[in-house]
Amino acid sequence: MAAQNLAETTPDGAALLRNEPVQARSTARLAGLLDAAAAIIDEIGYERLTTAMVAERAGASIGTVYRYFPDRIVVLQSLSARFLQTFVERANAAVRDPAHANWQDAITAVIDTIVDAFRSETGYRSLRLGDVLDIRPAASAHPAGAVVAATIAAGLAERFGLPTKDLAFRVEVVLDVADALLARAFAHERNGDERFIAEAKSIVRDYFVAAYGEPAEG
Repeated sequence: MAAQNLAETTPDGAALLRNEPVQARSTARLAGLLDAAAAIIDEIGYERLTTAMVAERAGASIGTVYRYFPDRIVVLQSLSARFLQTFVERANAAVRDPAHANWQDAITAVIDTIVDAFRSETGYRSLRLGDVLDIRPAASAHPAGAVVAATIAAGLAERFGLPTKDLAFRVEVVLDVADALLARAFAHERNGDERFIAEAKSIVRDYFVAAYGEPAEG
């Protein structure tokens, strides 16, 4: 699944909105609301977020918030859609980076991309790609982890010749395992506990070696 096909498989952030922005000023206003939501989530978690908090932090009226978001859930879904779009692009670039000589280097780079998101993306530690939300996705959409896994699997198959059978499933498995360990790594430490980060990379590598053998040099 190519990154550009996200709109066909995920809840599109824009599609969730009451009014999709069509002018630059509206787009900037929407981005500001999502930035405000991310900042609040970074401080108190997504569970306590309210639309009133978003309005106050963004310096906007509550009416402006409701112009775009019917409720707090759509705020969270829209923010997670933004995280997802950014992460898929970065993960896809990491896998396809010619500097990575084999699938192990590429997978490690993907884990590093997740680590960087935890460290630098405001609100990511709490909300991540939105799969933590207790909301059943639309029937036409796939869970965020499956979308990322499909993109990474396509790159691994194309660049390193890994067989496509069950590849996306295995990538999704390791992403779920890595996400759990990295969430633990960043639970109390802003830069992350390096022990959990190292274990995440080690488990991912061993799982893939068990399935595909030691990676060949490119």
